[in-house]
Amino acid sequence: MSTTLSQFIKDRRKQLGLTQPELADRAGVGLRFIRELEQGKETVRLDKVNQVLALFGHETGPVPIKRDSHE
Repeated sequence: MSTTLSQFIKDRRKQLGLTQPELADRAGVGLRFIRELEQGKETVRLDKVNQVLALFGHETGPVPIKRDSHE
């Protein structure tokens, strides 16, 4: 089962015992951005996403899309 980016961020934050304001502060982004990211907002700035992911030792990258073999 794949995990969405928003769920990954939320799970990792909770594993580290961080509140949303603490994560925002440590990542150098706004609290509103963290809230929107965890809620799965589709239009977020990739550079800010990577700032947050860097705290967890991750970054975004291309992922192959699974396509139906009939296409």
